[in-house]
Amino acid sequence: MSEYEATIGLEIHAELRTATKMFCTSKNDPDEKKPNVNICPVCLAHPGSLPVINREAVKHVLKVGLALGGRLADYTEFDRKNYFYPDLPKGYQLSQYEYPLVSGGALLGVPITRVHLEEDTASSIHSDDEGTTTIDFNRSGVPLMELVTEPEIHSAEDASAFAKELQLLLRYLGASEANMEKGEMRVEANVSVGKKGELGTKVEIKNLNSFKIMEKAVAYEIERQKKTLQSGEQVRQETRGWDEGKQQTFAQRTKEGSADYRYFPDPDLPSLQISEIGDFRADALAAELPVLPSVRREGYLQMGLKPDDAQLFTAEGALGDFFDAVARELPKDRRLTAANYIANDLVSVLRDIQKRDSDYSADIPISAHSLAKIVDMAGQGALSSRGAKDLISAVAREGIDGDLEAVAKDRSLLQISDSKGLEASVKSVLEANPSVVADFKSGKQAALQFLIGQGMRATKGAADPALLKKMIFEAIS
Repeated sequence: MSEYEATIGLEIHAELRTATKMFCTSKNDPDEKKPNVNICPVCLAHPGSLPVINREAVKHVLKVGLALGGRLADYTEFDRKNYFYPDLPKGYQLSQYEYPLVSGGALLGVPITRVHLEEDTASSIHSDDEGTTTIDFNRSGVPLMELVTEPEIHSAEDASAFAKELQLLLRYLGASEANMEKGEMRVEANVSVGKKGELGTKVEIKNLNSFKIMEKAVAYEIERQKKTLQSGEQVRQETRGWDEGKQQTFAQRTKEGSADYRYFPDPDLPSLQISEIGDFRADALAAELPVLPSVRREGYLQMGLKPDDAQLFTAEGALGDFFDAVARELPKDRRLTAANYIANDLVSVLRDIQKRDSDYSADIPISAHSLAKIVDMAGQGALSSRGAKDLISAVAREGIDGDLEAVAKDRSLLQISDSKGLEASVKSVLEANPSVVADFKSGKQAALQFLIGQGMRATKGAADPALLKKMIFEAIS
């Protein structure tokens, strides 16, 4: 067992879903492709322009705080975080330092330090061919939520799980789509490795733009620091990036401290007394919260769903809503069967139709009533499991709407549950496999299963497996 232990804290930024930017009326549109369209004197930092606080953005962060079980601030203010970079036209960023909107709370058992609001920077667009950098100010001033965890995560896998759960929570709350591929959610990981029970030197890894990259970068950094310490060297406090080509982190710059930013309250923005704003009170916000992901997931587990299915229906809202609708039409003892058909067979069809492996459309091409009917037919013995799967696929792919029993009969999907209907198939299977019959008679029990499999194939899965087994056994015994 290693004498070293990793300690990880996360800083996660998420662009909030609002109509306008954080301190001006310019449109907040993450899908805008043309540069420098959604801009104004405020987000371009023209002299004399004055910011105004976006009420919708504040409310989003307070709801996030409430969902996390955090403490909502009574008093809050905005501060200037001073630093120079080309994508920051004012020379400072409007953020929150001493009085964040939310303190405390937890997610997946990881304690939260704070959640606060700030404005996003502009986008720097680098051209390697021309050796130039241009600035797109469409993103400048977009409301940005920053969540900081306590350093109480100890593996790359747990860090990734936390970030995924936060993304899911933000989507449930309608606060952010948090698409990492669009830069709407960005993760920075603070990693330190020390002897067990001790904190090591903190190293920040920036610009982790996917969960997969985040997990790889954190895992690599943990091993890098361990090797550094084992060689007798000291880990440097610094900011590092991730090189996807080399699959390793690399040094970028020495890590700044809070004093380097010279925070001070912004004189152009008023402080806020949250308790004096009626719809910002905790009881008013709580009335607007949806069922949270953790509650929904636990409800599915209590129903007896497999953990993977519970997670799928929680993460994929359209599938979860569809399963809920199907479950309402079924007795309790058939809901788990429905969950299995949806999570496996229906999802397979959706992947083919929608050409993606996640974020399935709410427009599911089979009604909840039809799927419940198919589950009922299987439960009553009218359909075999294979027949149910095939009928689900046919209805979903072809948009069939009508008498499902007639459709199943027309396609020979109804289960054959009488011996007379199976006599011909049993006879042909035994005649085609004399050596296997001989093997069974000589004591090889596995031969029986082979013959049953051939019988199911001959009937295209329509035979009642128990009856088929009985008839074959009796015929060769």
